[in-house]
Amino acid sequence: MDVKELYEHLEEYKNKEVTLQGWIKNHRKQKEFGFLDFSDGTCFKGVQIVYDNKLENFEEITKYLVGTAVTVTGIVVESSGKQDFEIKLKTIKKEGDCPEDYPIQPKRHTKEFLREVAYLRPRTNLFSAIFRVRSVAAYAIHKYFQDNGYVYFHAPIITASDCEGAGEMFQLTTLDLEKAIKSGKLDYSKDFFGKQAALTVSGQLQAETFALAYKKTYTFGPTFRAENSNTKTHASEFWMIEPEIAFCDLNEDMDIMESMLKYVVKYVLDNCKDEMEFFDKFVENGLIEKLNKLVNSHFTRIDHKDVIKILKEADIKWEFNPEYGEDIAKEHEKYITEYFNGPVFIKNWPKGIKAFYMKQNEDGETVAAVDLEVPGAGELMGGSQREEDYDKLKRRMKELNVSEEGLDWYLNLRRYGGCVHSGFGMGFERLLIYLTGVDNIRDVIPYPRTPKNCEF
Repeated sequence: MDVKELYEHLEEYKNKEVTLQGWIKNHRKQKEFGFLDFSDGTCFKGVQIVYDNKLENFEEITKYLVGTAVTVTGIVVESSGKQDFEIKLKTIKKEGDCPEDYPIQPKRHTKEFLREVAYLRPRTNLFSAIFRVRSVAAYAIHKYFQDNGYVYFHAPIITASDCEGAGEMFQLTTLDLEKAIKSGKLDYSKDFFGKQAALTVSGQLQAETFALAYKKTYTFGPTFRAENSNTKTHASEFWMIEPEIAFCDLNEDMDIMESMLKYVVKYVLDNCKDEMEFFDKFVENGLIEKLNKLVNSHFTRIDHKDVIKILKEADIKWEFNPEYGEDIAKEHEKYITEYFNGPVFIKNWPKGIKAFYMKQNEDGETVAAVDLEVPGAGELMGGSQREEDYDKLKRRMKELNVSEEGLDWYLNLRRYGGCVHSGFGMGFERLLIYLTGVDNIRDVIPYPRTPKNCEF
């Protein structure tokens, strides 16, 4: 049986014999008895196994090392300590030995050290909790969209289009690069796809094709940025959630963003109680209160120009002065969520700092774009109403020097039964940082890919 099953049906198994398979997390030995901290990974809690010198193989058991895989059989009894129960050992079988130089010992390891042994860090309490929350949050995202009639779209990972226009993409080629360097020529017509290809930065553009067939669709998969950044919130490979909805304007888009976020946060709070209590106690004090407040919050909606006005009138000496027509900084995001005492949708952004595909507003200066700012994290989600007017989109692409080559299909969506449609994107790891209180993206993704780092 599993430890999770044992906890869920504890009354049923009290004073009965059970058999468990898992690993020794800690081993405390006394002269006549000992304690094994045991875990099988099926839930955050472990089990204390008690043994004494009445067992024939007592001396052998005392030599079992941390990390050893074992099968244990014993009686579920009341604990004399702080545990919910303990197991009085009858038999134990070593399934896989572990040496003394095993890196994950029962002591506090730094997160920096654990990144160096990332293949072992799920065995620690912190990362056991992080990656279980990652699993549950991923399920909650799928459940929300599936329960609301969305079609799950698998966006292509290899693409010939740059959604963001940033140009910071990982290029793919089967050409002989050494030969190309010597000749000074790189002929993509002879490459595998017959053109330049790269790893995707977003599945949004392709998702729009499915939204205009299924009405509601969403992507949830890996995306890639070749950005040489070593901040706590940037990684070269990360996961994105990107819904696209037909017959949906910016206001309805914000409704969906708010509904989805509240649903996922509440689902994690309800289904990862032990993990969230651990984070609240050891990672970020007040985390559960922060998340519950978000679930019950009113999300303010305010235009970008009005945010700038508030920031300019604030009696604060800013590191970066807020300006109309420009982006806002982290310090501004923090202030505005504190000003409204909750999450804030900042909408109708200056078109000069936003992507080509966003709906152009009638003022000629802004686009129907929105960013969601949340207390303690800043920007968590971003979305927009997409430009559905063929001629306007075409002109905007020309203004921004976005090549129509390879995007004729995207333009044609406006000609072939186009309609008002909107969508948004949320970085999954950014959500996990917010959910767990762990402040580095390298610690909420199993194997982080960052500049100069591609291990495991």
